[in-house]
Amino acid sequence: MWALIEAEAVDPADKPDVVGWLQRLCRVASRTLPAAGVGISVMSRGGEPATVAASDAKSATVEDLQFTLGEGPCIDAFSTGRPVFAPDLSVAARVRWPGYAPAAQEHGVQAAFSFPLQIGAARLGALDVYRDQPGSPSAETIVQALTLADVAMTGLLNAQQRSNQSDGPPALDDALDNRFELYQAQGMLAIQLGIPLDEAMIRIRAYAYAQDRALSDVADDIIVGKLLLQTDT
Repeated sequence: MWALIEAEAVDPADKPDVVGWLQRLCRVASRTLPAAGVGISVMSRGGEPATVAASDAKSATVEDLQFTLGEGPCIDAFSTGRPVFAPDLSVAARVRWPGYAPAAQEHGVQAAFSFPLQIGAARLGALDVYRDQPGSPSAETIVQALTLADVAMTGLLNAQQRSNQSDGPPALDDALDNRFELYQAQGMLAIQLGIPLDEAMIRIRAYAYAQDRALSDVADDIIVGKLLLQTDT
């Protein structure tokens, strides 16, 4: 699997270093697995996801939906430390993810599977596999996805180790910048409107979803003063 990733052509849109390597891993995974797309997210200790890489633009959008709506396969896989299988998002919309599942379906995703990125006690996030038709993964697909998740986790840890040895910035700093900006916007909105932090996050997510905008873009506009979500938003 490592050889396939190293042999994957570099796309001009790929980011440098470990994030670009993860983008290539996602493209390899989308071809290796019976998948319409693949995404990778990392998680904070508080359970907030941040999209790191995806096989294509649509998969990146579906991956970001979890961050916008606060629910989805990556969040569940990270919290439980076990793979999560949603072979039919129509069912998941009723019993598991009432916001995320129908939103993902609007982008053509009908099934989603998530595999935690973990080695021993270390857990960083999850690798998500999307399909455009309902159906359960085969045993072979599960083994391949688990292998890809292990490769992604090892790559992340190796990159972090190299960063520590060279006294450079943490390997995932660029990938996580948007998440920290969201927290800043959350705090600013809570102060501006005099509301609790959790309500501020709900308002930001609701606005992003209603306007079909990336959560990071909404956060940026709040921080620079271009957007103020009024109490009746």
